[in-house]
Amino acid sequence: MNRRELFGAALAAGALSAQGSSRVVKYCRFRKGSTTAFGIVDGDTVRELKGGLFANPTETGTRHKLAEVKLLFPIERPSKILALAGNYQSHLGSAAPRTNPEPFYKPPSSLQNPEDNIVIPPGAKDVHFECELVIVIGKRATRVDKAGAKAAIFGVTCGNDVSERIWQNDPKIKDVQWWRAKGADTFSPVGPVIARGIDYGNLDIATRLNGKVMQQDSTSHLVHDCDTVVSFISQAVTLLPGDLIFTGTPGKTSPMKSGDVVEIDIKGIGVLRNKVVAG
Repeated sequence: MNRRELFGAALAAGALSAQGSSRVVKYCRFRKGSTTAFGIVDGDTVRELKGGLFANPTETGTRHKLAEVKLLFPIERPSKILALAGNYQSHLGSAAPRTNPEPFYKPPSSLQNPEDNIVIPPGAKDVHFECELVIVIGKRATRVDKAGAKAAIFGVTCGNDVSERIWQNDPKIKDVQWWRAKGADTFSPVGPVIARGIDYGNLDIATRLNGKVMQQDSTSHLVHDCDTVVSFISQAVTLLPGDLIFTGTPGKTSPMKSGDVVEIDIKGIGVLRNKVVAG
């Protein structure tokens, strides 16, 4: 990452740290030199933590300048990533929403760091952005009700559910499953931080492509809210600490090409920025 990108990342995370109430804590995972650790983002400073993110980590006393660390996707490899289809009416258009959430799987190998490249794989011709609020699970959840689901949610982060539409939808070409359309390497950027204690049911969410706003909505318009989604999934699939759930994208999406810069901006969390390159 060059100095300009570092400065941009610092502004994105640091400027938004003042939004929301004082009880909101922003966690990151970062690398500096030979050190990889979790931390708390406090303005333009990262307070280093010792221990696992979901096991009451303690502060080491070490402080880093945000502009001098490399931000990573803010969890270690999850056991699974789930994502929702058709969870905003603005994305469904005139179609009626499903009675239940519609989750599908994305492989953990599709994760990508903030500021690192989204790589268009060979043969992909119609790769779209999808801005999404991403749930981070903090405790084991099996067959929980909505109250139990809320307790299981550690926090939320920004995500881009990158999607190859021909592989996904073209009736002559589409795969039986979305294994590569939404699961190719680098197709799941997340970050830059996890916001804990935030009102995730009422956040402005947007996509910018090369600085132009392409999607804009609010998480208050989710068809199935976060607690409902976690409760529903947990009836059949046990959720574990670190698991991620992409909650769906609003509005219309568009193709990205090599050289583009895509930003997912969720108020109170930050800006997830990635450049697009050809593989």
